[in-house]
Amino acid sequence: MWRYKMNLPLVLLCVHIQYGTAMSRIDPVVNTNVGLIRGLRATDGDYNMFMGIPYAVVDETNPFGPSKPHPGFDGAFDAYDDTVVCPQVDEFTNKEVGSIDCLHLNVYVPNSASAGNRLPVLVWIFGGSFARGLAGRFLYGPRFLVKQDVILVTLNYRVGPYGFMCLDVPEVPGNQGLKDQQLALKWVKNNIEAFGGNSDQITVFGESAGSVSVDLQLMYSKEKLFNQVILQSGVAMAPWGVSNPSPSAALNLAERLGFKTTDTKEALAFLASVDSNSVIAAVNGRFGPCVENHFVNVERFIDDLPINVKKPKIGNLPILLGANNDEGLANFITKTAEEILKGPNVFMNFLNNYFNLNAQELSELEQIVRNFYIGDETISIDVVDELIRVHGDFMFIYPAKRTLQKYLDNGVTDIYYYLFTYDGGRNFLKDRLNITAPGTAHADDLGYLFDISYMDKNPAPEDQLVIDRFTTLWANFAKYGNPTPQTTEIIPVIWPAVTKDEQYYLNIGADLTIGKRYFNSRIAFWDLFYEYNEKAQKGYADSS
Repeated sequence: MWRYKMNLPLVLLCVHIQYGTAMSRIDPVVNTNVGLIRGLRATDGDYNMFMGIPYAVVDETNPFGPSKPHPGFDGAFDAYDDTVVCPQVDEFTNKEVGSIDCLHLNVYVPNSASAGNRLPVLVWIFGGSFARGLAGRFLYGPRFLVKQDVILVTLNYRVGPYGFMCLDVPEVPGNQGLKDQQLALKWVKNNIEAFGGNSDQITVFGESAGSVSVDLQLMYSKEKLFNQVILQSGVAMAPWGVSNPSPSAALNLAERLGFKTTDTKEALAFLASVDSNSVIAAVNGRFGPCVENHFVNVERFIDDLPINVKKPKIGNLPILLGANNDEGLANFITKTAEEILKGPNVFMNFLNNYFNLNAQELSELEQIVRNFYIGDETISIDVVDELIRVHGDFMFIYPAKRTLQKYLDNGVTDIYYYLFTYDGGRNFLKDRLNITAPGTAHADDLGYLFDISYMDKNPAPEDQLVIDRFTTLWANFAKYGNPTPQTTEIIPVIWPAVTKDEQYYLNIGADLTIGKRYFNSRIAFWDLFYEYNEKAQKGYADSS
């Protein structure tokens, strides 16, 4: 029997072995390019789960450096566990968790997949400010998506200092987390056919920092590892997307743990010897994607800021992108009137953080932005709705529009633009933070794509309709490169692609409606603002 499994050319997904009159079911087993992988049958749907598959290995002597592809398995690998996470502070317990042995991925396969019926593949990259996140079913349960006859892959990648320390030494050049993702995408490309997937029909999608990651893979990858992308509430051109290296990061982190040195390699050697929980606990500041310094014989992933990349290496592949209606909601609605009154000047902070301006320019431009959003009012609880808008516009809404325009200008013809406005019982961030105010916050869309473990397993009818529509649209895009190839009872509208003349979008709310140029006056304001201040952007390089 074991030899029979070993010789299977493709996949044992729905196997029943009969001995006389007795029937016994075995776990699904696939024969991949890296060896046999044994999964589990799902109990909540007609699909199989292959979880915790290692795709890459971190060097224990340099856990902050690039990982290497996993060598594969001698015997069958039991893909039963999706709970491993990379080192981070847990979002729910606020405790340090994780292990550097975390570069695993999960593959969820509908029973309909086979050699004769290869299914499209959706590869999910999670968000979490490049500081936290996990690929497992705790947040990203596959039940809703696999119903749409697509294979879902979710992957872990290193976050925080282990994934995004950008230094002045070739051992830790930066963007290790992005390079982890790239190894995972190569693994999927090379092995997904063993699961009944179509290796020429791979869509990569993500949300927030995960969406920025997808956009960076799109802009900078030198290999064609996927066929289309979905960008949810995050793009590479967001002001928080990519920064310049922080050469002293390792020195500062080591010093916070009691080891003071001026030698970066000494600091890295010390940090490698320290328990990862202690390293994470000592983090003070943000780690994220960076423009890498040039080192001999070290290939750079990001060689310039996205704002300076005039012609991304993307080709003409379908792109679906958009944002949520009230991206900045959670940043202000949870604050008291006193906290808002005594808090930082959001207008001044945005401009000071992301533009090179002298004191007079900063003052003048701050007044212009302030006047546009709140007129002559002072920053207070009375203008909280406007503060929510300015945060969302600057960090998410307008960067998405800039990205849309950039890809249009580069000849991409199949771009679909959306605005998620549904405010229901599964809005992720509002549920997480117990926000009852109306609106659709950042990450609120997640509860309608994924079966989040702690949410109700039987959604309200109105929420179920949004789940069915949302997952159908995303699955249609994965299957056809078009979210609405035809109207159906569940999708009663045709979602037109964007053109240079008409920027159509789909409003995904309680109903599906087509519009043009959402938030047009606010977008027009930022169009003019960036036109006049383009060269003042931090990191801008005039290559004309």
